[in-house]
Amino acid sequence: MKNEQNGILYIVATPIGNLGDITQRALDTFAQVDLIAAEDTRHSGLLLSHYGIKKPFFALHDHNEQQKAVVLVEKLTKGENIALISDAGTPLISDPGFHLVRHCRQAGIRVVPVVGACAAIAALSCSGIASDRFCFEGFLPAKTKSRCDKLEALSEEPRTLIFYESTHRILDTLSDMQKIWGSDRYIVMARELTKTWETIYGDTLGNLIEWLNEDSNRTKGEIVLIVEGKPVTEEESFSPQAVKLFQLLTNEMPMKKAASIVAETFSYKKNALYQFGLENFVK
Repeated sequence: MKNEQNGILYIVATPIGNLGDITQRALDTFAQVDLIAAEDTRHSGLLLSHYGIKKPFFALHDHNEQQKAVVLVEKLTKGENIALISDAGTPLISDPGFHLVRHCRQAGIRVVPVVGACAAIAALSCSGIASDRFCFEGFLPAKTKSRCDKLEALSEEPRTLIFYESTHRILDTLSDMQKIWGSDRYIVMARELTKTWETIYGDTLGNLIEWLNEDSNRTKGEIVLIVEGKPVTEEESFSPQAVKLFQLLTNEMPMKKAASIVAETFSYKKNALYQFGLENFVK
């Protein structure tokens, strides 16, 4: 149950590069909070100094979050308002903050998102790859074995995949993707989004690796990878309900007629269904 005397935790998105992307609401929020919790207080200090904002800082990062979250919750219960920011973009997206938000919600403290920039969504929006269904995987494991295991687990994923990657691992990661997913999988690499050297390049995995090897500068900066999901054949996309009905009907009538009925009912292609029946129902 919320206590009206509690403060509010604001989750405030900041620019990922271009300082002009700050929102007026973010600036208004910074002006009225009592404290700003930041991943790197020095980095964030430069950002807020640019906007003429002077507020007390509180360091909250991966190594201290679980312990310091309790301290911040105590401040919130005493009526202080706090803004949580990350080094860039939307907090909690591959950044600290999860434990603090969980503690706040359990304590009945109001958590308010102040929306803005997010590198993953920015890259997806200009990738030209399907955006109706996607999964964000953040950073892949640093060690080759663990990274390959993760990529192997995602090899059948039909949704668009989004990854963050660092300059010094990008070629190793792409090489592992090529080894596990093949050279023809389409991928878009978005580098230094909203910054001076912004680059958005799309090609097959094999061609992208060649392009990066032509110029080492192309691997530098903050990188987002948008990868096309595994193509789904029509056979693979038949719903369980359609398959079950098809199987029941083939026990009562010729397969072609059953395929026609199911195709009309579920808007599938009759020939694809008929072929599926031949491969799966004929002993």
